[in-house]
Amino acid sequence: MSSGGCSTCLEVIFAAILPPLGVFFRYGCCSSEFFVSLLLTLLCYVPGVAYSLYVILRTPPEPPGIDGERPYDMLA
Repeated sequence: MSSGGCSTCLEVIFAAILPPLGVFFRYGCCSSEFFVSLLLTLLCYVPGVAYSLYVILRTPPEPPGIDGERPYDMLA
């Protein structure tokens, strides 16, 4: 996503609709945050939403890399 404020707003909207999707946009699909969010959403929707919003709002977006994308070590 382009700017920090806009991407955080979109991540929060996606986290309210489908919690793992918001976490996916912040951390990717191979992170522990994503799997915890997925598990909580499958068990019961409300804890998944609460956890996803907590994870998204507790950490600022990572700084962009040299080419404007995420640094390579963040993708792995």
